[in-house]
Order: sequence, then structure tokens, then C-alpha cells
Amino acid sequence: MSHNGIDSEHARTALVVVAHHRADSLTAHLARRTVAQLEREGYTVDLLDLRAEGFDARMNTEDQPDWGNREKRYSEETEAHMRRILAADIVIAVFPVYWLHLPALLKGWIDRVWNYGFAYGRSKPRLAGKRMLWLGLAGAAADDVIVEVMQQTLEGSLNLGIAYYCGFSHSAVGLLPDAEERRQRLDANGQLLFDPVTAGAEREAQYSALEAKAEAFVTEFLAADQVPA
Repeated sequence: MSHNGIDSEHARTALVVVAHHRADSLTAHLARRTVAQLEREGYTVDLLDLRAEGFDARMNTEDQPDWGNREKRYSEETEAHMRRILAADIVIAVFPVYWLHLPALLKGWIDRVWNYGFAYGRSKPRLAGKRMLWLGLAGAAADDVIVEVMQQTLEGSLNLGIAYYCGFSHSAVGLLPDAEERRQRLDANGQLLFDPVTAGAEREAQYSALEAKAEAFVTEFLAADQVPA
């Protein structure tokens, strides 16, 4: 028997990483929906909520790379996170976009855990062949010109600067603008414009559309990995 063209005896595994300081955030909500979607697709999912698990994003001496020793043993916390990444076929990060980049919580996780000798520094990285999806929530309105710049910036830094460098076979960025209840944009003169706060049916439609777009990104990402039955 197969599921999505994959033999059911070889269950697929996913690590979903949520990087937000509030459990009631839209980011956390979409991460939970992503977990449910993956489970419906037959994945065994490990949900890593960085804030809830108390991850410290600050670099420390234990986890500082040693360029002369790629076999360095890092802190127990970092080594545990490494094992969770190794156990996953795919990694999906769900996060708010800050200043066209990752929030400090997620960036610090990559700095400490995606470390020398583990994620890079080898002819064949230990993460080679894994797949990565970055789901970024943006407060900018979908029609703001910054969204195109944001997409290009994230694709360059995340797909190429991180995932490709670490040997991932595929990496994609799913950008989700309109994540704020009050959309904002800059006009041609650089003036900041605010839409009215959405409420009622309009608010429900806005967030339903956001959920559907996030789900579509995950569906497209999974479909790209299908193997003929």
C-alpha cells in the first residue's frame, strides 16, 4: 500500500519549527494547522515550539564553532536539537518576518544548532537530501511593493544562503502577507497608509484566505517530493 506514492512501510517524518513568543499568535496557529495537515498526509510530526521549550537564541562558548575541529561536541541542548533535525525528512519553519528576515529566535536557533561539522563544513553535509519549507508571515499588505523585495530577499538568504549551503535537496519560501488585521503599505511618495481594521465577515475572510494560502504552500511543497508508485 502506498501514500502519495510512498510505501507506507517507510513513514515520512517532519520537523515543524514555530518561532514566536506567544502561543496564541497567528504564527503558532498556522504552525498547528501545518502539523495537522502533515499528519493527514501520513507524516509523523515533531513540533518544536522554540519559545515554549525555552530555547535560548543567544550564542555561547559551548556552541561557538571550532574551525579546527568539525567533530566538536556541542552543548547538550544543541546536540538534542541536532538529533531532531536528523530524524526528519522535511523541516518546515513557521515564523513572522522581521525586517525582511528571520526573527531573532529562529536566527539564533540556526546559529547555534545548524553548526559547523553538523550542517556545513563537510563535502557531504549531514543534512544532505532533506527538504525545507519556510513559511513567513508578513504584516505588509499583499499589494505593497515591499512584498516582492521581501520574497526575493528571503529566497536569497534562506534558500541559497542557508538551505543550499547545508546540502538540502530542495528549499522553498512561502510568504504570507496580509497577516495583520490592519493592512499597511507605502505609497509612491513614501507615505505610510493604513487600511481600516478588519472585523466581522471581512476579518474572517482575510484569515481564511491566509490559512488556505499556507495550506497550498505546504501541499505544493509535498507534491514536489512525490515518488511514482
